[in-house]
Amino acid sequence: MKYDYYDSPIGPLLLAGDEHGLELIGFPEGKGRIEPGADWRRDALPFATVRAQLAEYFAGDRSTFDLPLRPHGTPFQLAVLNALRSIPYGETRSYADIAQQLGRPKAMRAVGAANGRNPLPIVIPCHRVIGADGSLTGFGGGVRVKQYLLDLEQDKPGLF
Repeated sequence: MKYDYYDSPIGPLLLAGDEHGLELIGFPEGKGRIEPGADWRRDALPFATVRAQLAEYFAGDRSTFDLPLRPHGTPFQLAVLNALRSIPYGETRSYADIAQQLGRPKAMRAVGAANGRNPLPIVIPCHRVIGADGSLTGFGGGVRVKQYLLDLEQDKPGLF
């Protein structure tokens, strides 16, 4: 596995994967923090396009990502990740909405668990999933990061 970092407005994001696709994005803090494995090799080259698209996103100039992705998970987790990619920029959905979209209306908790295991946050927009009551629920980078990303997409970014 190759890795590099992208210095984002929310802190350094760990990027991991290879020439065939991005596999992981790790936050600088919170439960989504990932450290490079002992056998990983730092190499900036495979992540040039990722860094460029993240820069455009954080500048407010990109609403979707066009990157080769290689997420890992169970078939259900991958279905949830695919459903997350259908949430339009600047909009949110509830866990119940995603469960309904998958044809499993009672699977809200399973959707929440799969959402929490998203290996590619931001690019696969798990931050766009909120509680049914509109509350910001947990997020791998912390609720403050989730609020920042949602505000960014509403064209009202606050200071981080």
